[in-house]
Amino acid sequence: MNRAEFASKIDHTVLGPETTMADVREVLDAAEEYGMNACIPPCYVPEAAEYAPDVTTATVVGFPHGQNATEIKREEAAQAWKAGADEIDMVLNVGRLQAGEDDAVEHDIAEVVAGVPIPVKVIIETALLTTDEKHHACQLARDADADYVKTSTGFADGGATLEDVELMSEYLPVKASGGVGSYEEAVAMLDAGAERIGASSGVAIVEGFPEE
Repeated sequence: MNRAEFASKIDHTVLGPETTMADVREVLDAAEEYGMNACIPPCYVPEAAEYAPDVTTATVVGFPHGQNATEIKREEAAQAWKAGADEIDMVLNVGRLQAGEDDAVEHDIAEVVAGVPIPVKVIIETALLTTDEKHHACQLARDADADYVKTSTGFADGGATLEDVELMSEYLPVKASGGVGSYEEAVAMLDAGAERIGASSGVAIVEGFPEE
């Protein structure tokens, strides 16, 4: 894998509650310069699409807890796509999963998938789940025709682990997100089975790539 191929697997991310459009422009500039993707709040998608149309841009739905009504999640995803988002990272409803409401969880995901013609990643929030629940969440995401499963929002107490990535990759392509801050950590996640890395440290990660 060369540096350009490696950079294309990084979703350079800014999703904090104090994020401004200036912060988003900084992330988009870095993504364009280094060949990364960007992951930004949904309120800034229209401006981002105009500012950096060549950057593959993901945004979030039902963020950060996944407890929005399904109809709201679907509409939020559709509006983001129409505004220029290239990918959707939606949050699974952990409470419903843990309550055994499988049909509701699968329907929630399937409605978002059906509502947009772009890739949908399902954030399962691994830090809150048991091993059995992680398996179950990934199975439901696959049954609902999601494109990826993603480890974390960054708002729970814990991020991506190698063990979780290995488990999740049995079901769907994985986006490892949360706590990945260096080139070495990113490579370890990719070696464990991740296809994408979500990180606020995208520049540092790509700059760590060995000189060719």
